[in-house]
Amino acid sequence: MSELSIRVSIAGRVYPLTVEQQEEEIVRKAAKYIDQKINELKNQYAVNDIQDYLAMVALEMSAKLQEPPPTSDAEMEEQVEVLRKKLESCLK
Repeated sequence: MSELSIRVSIAGRVYPLTVEQQEEEIVRKAAKYIDQKINELKNQYAVNDIQDYLAMVALEMSAKLQEPPPTSDAEMEEQVEVLRKKLESCLK
């Protein structure tokens, strides 16, 4: 497996990382997601400390990881529909 040295920007700071080649896209998408969430929070709240935004994004992401996976077909279909709507809104 080959490692890559990359740089990602999160909240205006650049972080040099060493990742496996197959992880690069995932890491870049994760950094982009964090920045998008921070920008959403900036539009909703008048907070001056970036640390507060980072903490809120971390809390949101951690809470999502705590949710149990869908157990029924109806729940899975509902989640797929939510994801489909999010994708559509991104493509507009």
